[in-house]
Order: sequence, then structure tokens, then C-alpha cells
Amino acid sequence: MKAEYARYTLRFKEKAVTSRDVLTSRDTYYIRIWDNAGENFGLGECALFKGLGDDDVPDYEERLRETCRAISSISSPGEIKVPPLTSLRFGVETALADLDNGGSRMPFPTLWSLGKSKIPINGLIWMGSREKMLARIDEKLRDGFRCMKLKIGGIDFDDEMLLIKYIRDRFNPDQLELRLDANGAFTPGNALQRLERLSRYSIHSIEQPIKARQWKDMERICRESPIPIALDEELIGCRDTAEKKELLDAIHPQYIILKPSLCGGLQSADEWISLAETGNIGWWATSALESNIGLNAIAQWVSAKSPSMPQGLGTGKLYVNNIPSPLTQVRDVLRYNPDAKWELPQLDWNN
Repeated sequence: MKAEYARYTLRFKEKAVTSRDVLTSRDTYYIRIWDNAGENFGLGECALFKGLGDDDVPDYEERLRETCRAISSISSPGEIKVPPLTSLRFGVETALADLDNGGSRMPFPTLWSLGKSKIPINGLIWMGSREKMLARIDEKLRDGFRCMKLKIGGIDFDDEMLLIKYIRDRFNPDQLELRLDANGAFTPGNALQRLERLSRYSIHSIEQPIKARQWKDMERICRESPIPIALDEELIGCRDTAEKKELLDAIHPQYIILKPSLCGGLQSADEWISLAETGNIGWWATSALESNIGLNAIAQWVSAKSPSMPQGLGTGKLYVNNIPSPLTQVRDVLRYNPDAKWELPQLDWNN
């Protein structure tokens, strides 16, 4: 076996603003794995999310290098020990799956990756000034989105209420589903009061109203909130089955949001789904701002589950230098065009 990695800097078309940070670019890493039996290679994306993931460590690149060297010292894929860092795990998992399926960027072939089905997606509205958010909302509505997710918590809450009212005055809940993502911007003290005010606008759900690791407060909010609660950042760092079950049993959320690059990789995400469905908890998947390499892997993986709810996979158009791919966003669905080609850039590979 052989493995190597390369860093790639993605540049946002516009500033990506959350209640935590303002992003203009982000580094991601690609890992490719091959063997001496053929010329094909499997490609995965190690999408380190600085400031958020549990693998944001100073020696991340060195650990990636060590992972590649370890893979290059073994004779078969079955001997590979997937590293514990979650984005490395996701990258290695998907690269191996891609290699196993011929190295054609088809890690999980489904009807979707044959161009025969579609994945419903939500529109994403980043935080910004009231005027900028209003313009983005209008753009998404013109594009035909029937489910929209708004990042909130970055501007004055009353201004955010006016934006939500603006949407609801034009589209009732049967015409447009509204999801909110607070990214932990509320406090245990003001969360329920704000959720009560938001509930008058028929909100489908709100992600992570308060910061993670406040289980008692989050349980109370999930129990008393007039709006269904979805856990997102709360899942980060829960790696073993017992801890995952303990979290879900303690908080009893209505939904969980699965970002494979942040919640332990795809095998871990499958386990989250199994535990959630056992507890009658809904779920959907979103990207963690990966490039089209990682987005494609998540889309193929989730398409095998035949999702009916809109997924958070409409991030392919965020970057000016994303990897050209067969991924095609048409209105509010994501499709795969099997007649299109991947165009991988020239990269500086390291081993």
C-alpha cells in the first residue's frame, strides 16, 4: 500500500460568518491511497475544521504524515488502522472506499451516483448585516428553495426576528420550511424566551441553541422548547457507543445533525443514526464545508439511506476554487452527472 497527502486552500466567494467566526478561506487536506496492483487510487478529504473539531491540534499535519507512512508500511487495506482524529478518519475511510470501487470518485455507488435519483437540500443563509441577509434570502427564494436554513446569533436578535417575519409574510409553512442554526449563540438564561418568540413563525427546528457540554440545561431546553431542538456541536468528541448513548439518553433531542468530518467519520455516523432511530430521534446530514471531494462522499453515503428530509449538502458553490466535479445543484436538489468529469488540480503531494 502507498499513501500521500496534499494541502489545498479553499477561498470563499463571500465571507462566511457564524456566531463563532468569520471565514474567508480554509485549508483542507486530500489523502490518496493506492496499491501496486493497478494505477487507480482512492481519494479522500481530511477536512480539518479549525476552532471547532476535536482534532484541531497543532501537529495535525504531522499526524496526517504519520498516517500516510503507516499505510505505506503495510501490505493490504485490511491492515490499516484508521486514526482516532475524526477528520483523518473520514478521509481515510472514504479514500479506501473509493479505492475499493475502482478509484473513480465513487466511494459508495448508488442510484444517485448513477444520476438516477436526487437528494433534497436546504438553502443556507449566512450571517451578515440585515440588508445582506435580506438580499441572500431573496436570492434563495428566487432559486426555488423550499427549505431554508438561517444562521442566527450574529446580529441584533430583533433584526433577526424581522428577517424571519419577512420570510413568513411571503411564504407559509406549507410553502417553505424554516430551519435555524444558532451555533450556541443563546445562553441557558435567555434561550427559552427567545425560542418562544421565534415559535410564532412556525420554525421547523433550531440547531444548538446554547453552547455544547451543558447537558442539564440542554435537556431542559429540549423538554420545554416550543421549537424542536437539533444537536450539532454537541456530538463532537463523543467517540464510543456508550458515550453517544449516554448523551442522547440524557438530553433527549428531537434531532441530531451529522457532519461525518466532525462526528467521528462515516462508521461513527452510522452508529449515531442507529442510536437515534432506536430513541425515535430524527436526523439529517450536512457537510462541514468540505470541498466537492468530501461533499461527494457524504452525498453518496447519505443517498444510500434514501433521505426524504432536505439535507445540508448545498455547500458546493461556496468557493471560487472548488474542485470541478459531476456534482450539480439544481434549485433545491443535489444531483450527480455521470457524464461529467472530475478535474483534479495539480497538488504538492507529501508522504
